[in-house]
Amino acid sequence: MNRPLGLGHFTFLSLPPADLVRLARAAGFNFVGLRFHPVAPGALHWLPDAAGQRELQRVMAGEDIGLYDIETVVIDEDLRPETLIPAMDAAAALGGERINTCADRFERLPERFAQLCDLAAQRGLGVDIECMAWRGIDSPKACLDLIEESGAANAGYLVDALHHSRCGGTPAEIAAMAPERIVSAQLCDAPDRAPTGTEALITEARGERLIPGEGALPLADLLGALPAHTVLSIELPSTLDARPPLERARAIHQATMALLKKVQE
Repeated sequence: MNRPLGLGHFTFLSLPPADLVRLARAAGFNFVGLRFHPVAPGALHWLPDAAGQRELQRVMAGEDIGLYDIETVVIDEDLRPETLIPAMDAAAALGGERINTCADRFERLPERFAQLCDLAAQRGLGVDIECMAWRGIDSPKACLDLIEESGAANAGYLVDALHHSRCGGTPAEIAAMAPERIVSAQLCDAPDRAPTGTEALITEARGERLIPGEGALPLADLLGALPAHTVLSIELPSTLDARPPLERARAIHQATMALLKKVQE
C-alpha cells in the first residue's frame, strides 16, 4: 500500500484552501497543510472565518482530504502566543493535528515556546519546529534543545529536507534522534551545494526548491532514517516551474511516490 502523502500550502500558496484541497485530490495526495498564519505582518495567509470553515469542511469531506498541519508561525520576541488562538481553533475544528513553527533567539524563547505548545495542547494539537539557516534556531540540535528546555511534551522536530541539509544536518543525525521527537517531515530536493549568503538561502527556500529526484539532497537516506510513524508532506514552492498547478502537482506526486517505492524495496 502506498504511504500517505500530504501537500503543503506553501507549494501552491496562491490557491485558496478549498482549491488546494481539490488540487490535492486530483493529483493523488491524501491530506493538506494550510497557511492559517502569516509568516510576517501582512503576508499572505488563508485563515477562514466561521462560514469559510464550514465551506472548507464541506469541500474536504467531499474530496476525502484531511488537514494535517497549519503553517507557519515565526516565534520571535514580538509574538504573543494568544494571538494564535483563532488559527489554532480553526485547525482543531477542521481536524488538524500539528502547527509548524520556526524561531529566532531571544531571552525568553523557551518560555514563549512552552506557552505556544500549551495553547496547542489544550486544543489537541502538537507543535513542530524546524531549523532555518538564517534564524536563531539554525540547527537540528538547537530545535531539540529548545524542545527540551521548554518541557513541551507535544513538540517535535520538523524534518524539512532542505532546511535540515542547509543547516548542516545529516540523515545519521535524524536516525540518532528519539523517534517520538520526529512526528513530521517535509520533502523537496535541491542542488548539493548551498547558495552563498542569507538572501540567496531565503530565495532558494521560498522559490527555488526542486522536485524529488531533480536535485542532489540525500532523500533516500533521509527517508530511511525517519521513524515509520513520521507523517510525510511535500513543501515545494517554486517560482521557476511555470507549469499549470495540476500538471505540476501530479509531477511532484509521481516523483515522490517513485522515491518512496524505491526506499521501501
